[in-house]
Amino acid sequence: MPERPVLCFGETLIDLIASDGATDLQHAGAFAARPGGAPANAAVGLARLGVATGFCGVVGADPFGERLRATLAAENVDVSRLRSTTDADTTIAFAWKNERGDGAFRLVRMADKLLSSEDAESARIEATAAIVVGSVALSAEPSRAAINRAVEIAATNGVPICFDVNVRPSLWGSRDDALDACEPILAASTLIKLSLDDGKALFDDVAEPAQLYEKLADFRAPFVVITDGERGAWFVDRKAAPADGLQFSSRFHVDAIDPTGAGDAFTATAIACLIARDWSALTASDVRRASAAGALATTKRGAMEALPTAADIDAFLSSR
Repeated sequence: MPERPVLCFGETLIDLIASDGATDLQHAGAFAARPGGAPANAAVGLARLGVATGFCGVVGADPFGERLRATLAAENVDVSRLRSTTDADTTIAFAWKNERGDGAFRLVRMADKLLSSEDAESARIEATAAIVVGSVALSAEPSRAAINRAVEIAATNGVPICFDVNVRPSLWGSRDDALDACEPILAASTLIKLSLDDGKALFDDVAEPAQLYEKLADFRAPFVVITDGERGAWFVDRKAAPADGLQFSSRFHVDAIDPTGAGDAFTATAIACLIARDWSALTASDVRRASAAGALATTKRGAMEALPTAADIDAFLSSR
């Protein structure tokens, strides 16, 4: 019997990455076009870790869409659920490294937001090992309805739900709009992964990881991970050791070149570890491994191109 895949839902797009060292979009003068999109990056990251994976989304029937389809297929991602449309061009995102060294993004949503509830209903979610969804798709219709439908089907069939929160403020009218869209997914999630900056964009009065975890406590996800770039990661495993509360995982210092895919490498590795443990626990060693993957991803240019293999992560950890 074929291995049940992890199915990633949402945007695949072309990242236009500032290549001239500019720390804001206003002053960027040169860009490099690379395949990206957080859910698609997660799919590639999982495939490179040896996890069967597929992608469900929409691209334009255009050269960028063809490039994305070919790239995912070459990475052993099942693209049978990737739909092409003549109704919109492939989505693009501008990306750059801000003054703090973290990735910054501005999306121009086009074809990706045409993901529909019908796409979710025909995606065979009940036959998957888990689904991965993000918050970008929640910022417009019909993709918001599609993600909610995918989560509903997964929950009904006992399929783990991984929510990779990526709050892009330019996509939302207000913080309340973003939170209203995210709350149903947060409530249904098995794994919630978000950065401290995402938490600050989503909730009032958040400055530290502990404050963000308090905001998330009511959602009762078994596993919660909060990242803060090179400053480290915090996690909670409510299944294995609820009394331990929020735990800190050590960080790795590397010569970072491009932070674009770091969070997606982290997400993919954390999910791979959870699958290996049959969703029974998320340990400090798992989060350390995910942090190593994220650090490695910053040492190469591009999002998908930089995602590490299991052997890459093993070698990196052995060297540390």
